[in-house]
This record gives sequence, C-alpha cells and structure tokens, in this order.
Amino acid sequence: MRLVSLCPSNTEIACALGLAPALVGLDRSSDWPPEIVALPRVGPDVDIDIAALVALKPDLVLSSLSVPGMEKNVEKLDAAGVPHIVLDARSIADVYTSIRTVGRIFGKGAEANALVASMQARLDAVEARAAVLPRRPKVFLEWWPKPVIVPGRMCWTTEMIRIAGGESAFGELEVRSTPVETFSVPERAPDILLTCWCGVPHAHQKPGKLGERPGWDAIPGVRDGQVFAAEERLFGRPGPRLIEGVEWLHERIAAWA
Repeated sequence: MRLVSLCPSNTEIACALGLAPALVGLDRSSDWPPEIVALPRVGPDVDIDIAALVALKPDLVLSSLSVPGMEKNVEKLDAAGVPHIVLDARSIADVYTSIRTVGRIFGKGAEANALVASMQARLDAVEARAAVLPRRPKVFLEWWPKPVIVPGRMCWTTEMIRIAGGESAFGELEVRSTPVETFSVPERAPDILLTCWCGVPHAHQKPGKLGERPGWDAIPGVRDGQVFAAEERLFGRPGPRLIEGVEWLHERIAAWA
C-alpha cells in the first residue's frame, strides 16, 4: 500500500498506528514524527501539486477539511480520479472517528482502539484535576493576528479548553473559526491569552505583542502576565497530540487558579 497524507494531523494519525512505512509522500507542513521528514512533498496543505502527487502513484490519499482552503485539494483529487478519504474533525470525538477510520482501512483496528483508549484516559485524568480547581478562567486563543481569528463552538480547541479547566472566550459562536473585531476581545475580558498562529514557527510567535493593541492592556490576562505562545502543533492539528495540548494548558490554568 502506497499512502500519501495531505496534512500534519493525518500524518500523525497514520504514524501513531504504525503506518509510517506505507507513506510515500506528504504535504509541506508535516513534520512529526522525525522518521517521516525526508519523504517527498506535494506542496502546501491548502493547495497541493496534484501532478507531483499523482507521480507518487498512491493507492490511497488521506485528505482533510480541517483548515479553510483544503477543499481545493479534495476537488483536485476528485478531478484526477485519485482514491482518497477525507478526515474532517470538528471535535475530539471526531478525532477518535478519524483514528478508527484509518485503523479500519489498514487493518489496524486494535491499534486504533488502543490509541483512542489511551487518549481518553489522559483526558479523563486532566478533567478530574480541573474539576477541583477553585475557579475557571476565560481563555482567549488566537489563530491569526490580522485579522484576529478565533475558534468557535464547532472547533476541537473549545473542547480542549473546557477539559483543561477553562472556558473559551468565543466558544458560544456557532462556527469553527471566525474573524472578530479587535475591540471585542477586551470586552470579553479573558484571564488567559494564547497565540497559536497557524503556520508560524513557535519561536517566531510574539505573545507579548498582544498587550500593545489598543485597549488590550486593560485585559485581565494581559495585566496579570497570563499571555503565552501555545504550540500550534499541539492545538491546531486534530490528531493524537491534542492530548499534550490539553495537558500543557491545564498546567497554565492550574497555576492561574
């Protein structure tokens, strides 16, 4: 079986199930686990090079719709007649479905069930610790700075924040993610602020810049120094490592509480 993955979360799911040897090509952003970094690339995860992909002669492609723009990849695959499946997670339960789907296709059902059970056990442990915190913070997560883009109710990060012990600042919005007016963030008065800029290396994120925006210096989290750079690879990829993101965030929330 020759397998191509078109986004980092799909790559990480495949590798967690022992399918790294089947991978023959990846999108540009897949960077984990280390053993896959030398594989051929077929372009950015929102706009693949279909000719380069076809040249790899895949038996199956793992595509995605987790980021706006990825629908173009699905259209290209359909037009070229390339066999593919779409993994489209909006919640942690959807992530489990993605894992089990890949496991079923490749005869890795037992491995998929074991991975899901391990992930859920770690989430349950965090949720139990969060349940005894004396207070819950309002948490603001920013996908992009210009315009300010935030996750809504239909995004797995809102669920991650809740499990970790907080409440998402824009978690009631009936969207996956959406731009918001800059002035609306101080109105929400978040206690903890996270930059999680998509595609920006972690070392290049500058959470301290948030306090320089007009009116943001009065936000409780900015005022109290509760501004952090979250690892985008632990929050923005609907795969196994979301659990690490929940655990990391819980540590910040517990210290604040």
